[in-house]
Amino acid sequence: LAREGLGAQPAAGAAGPHHAPRARSVIWCFMEGGPSHVDLFDPKPALQRLAGQPMPASFGRPITAMGTASNTLMPSRRAWKQHGECGLWVSDWYPRVAEHADDLCVIRSCWADGLNHVGPVSQMNTGSILAGRPSLGAWATYGLGTPNESLPAFVVLTDDRDVVGSAKNWSSGFLPATYQGTQLRSESPVILDLEPPGGPGAAGQRAKLDYLAVLNRRHAGAGGGAADTELEARIRSYELAYRMQAAAPEAVDLEGESELTRRLYGLDDPATARYGRNLLLARRLVERGVRFVQCYCGSGSGWDAHTDIEGNHSKWCRASDGPIAGLLTDLKARGLLDTTLVVWGGEFGRTPFNEKGTGRDHNPWGFTVWFAGGGARAGQAIGATDEIGLRAVERRVHVHDIHATILHLLGLDHLKLTYFHGGRDERATVNAGEVVPEAVG
Repeated sequence: LAREGLGAQPAAGAAGPHHAPRARSVIWCFMEGGPSHVDLFDPKPALQRLAGQPMPASFGRPITAMGTASNTLMPSRRAWKQHGECGLWVSDWYPRVAEHADDLCVIRSCWADGLNHVGPVSQMNTGSILAGRPSLGAWATYGLGTPNESLPAFVVLTDDRDVVGSAKNWSSGFLPATYQGTQLRSESPVILDLEPPGGPGAAGQRAKLDYLAVLNRRHAGAGGGAADTELEARIRSYELAYRMQAAAPEAVDLEGESELTRRLYGLDDPATARYGRNLLLARRLVERGVRFVQCYCGSGSGWDAHTDIEGNHSKWCRASDGPIAGLLTDLKARGLLDTTLVVWGGEFGRTPFNEKGTGRDHNPWGFTVWFAGGGARAGQAIGATDEIGLRAVERRVHVHDIHATILHLLGLDHLKLTYFHGGRDERATVNAGEVVPEAVG
């Protein structure tokens, strides 16, 4: 109870929930590189009418990453339909996700700071375009603790290359180092060096770890009482690794899943198998008490379609559509969707004007993020971008607001979840942010 913040005394380092949580865990489907909102969830008929024309002066002339603001407007080539009882618009790039329209809370008016990938990826993870702050997963773990001490509380999974900015995106920043994310491999073995060493046996290994902890804490005490969070995190990591030798092999073993479940996530198709494997693993982890799981799709800026957006997005939509739909179906069937918040989105969207004729530039001024489950109010679209999808103009939602809303659904008040650092009480949303009330009911 203490580890989950429900006991009389919260777990060490955990403040506990500030109000009744709607979600216990988060699975973040991070489409790295910038998916095009105007081709996926935010249809713009004006783009069809103005195709091939310069952007009207009334929309202003933004400073873009690649200097493309004077290029002509490029229409979407997608077919659009309304789906579900709510009539949510989704393009034909996401037909399987569209079947879950009534489970989605789509925020069409998101905006961020920064133009190039490393800053906005950092901001979407940590709240700042400058590296060094704690990630949202670290804040959630710091605030709530973990229900399972035999698995990492915060896990990161990638599917392609290294994430832009790498481990800084799941760092604990100035929080104690023990709250940082743990990156697992997307291929077998998921966790390296997990097998216990030969020789000493369980009792001998336990004795060695106990003695090592004594030496480490003696060393820490020699520092005059100053906190060494990295050393403390190392001590805890040894203990976690020891416990994981028993718990983790079962948690990450997908072979016991039924053939029906494996097909549901697309493990039988090379195009979807890698991301499907990560999402199936994410479901198994939250089922076992892991608090926060990030699953990158197109890790290493895969969605960055400066040219040939049709080819680029067709690949990554194909890779993610079925597995994400499978995750939503599976969570709902297991009664987990009510307590698991699924987040979808990238670091920004893409421009309504063309780049190099067939691509789209970065667009941090207006893009889409959606929630499903975890207490989010489903079957609706919140906010709007302008007629061509360039800027958020109605019910604008900044990254800090997204973070405040996620924390709220986890039972945490972003104004009260603080950590004293550098002479002030720091919080996940830095100096801004408010909960989006339309999203939480």
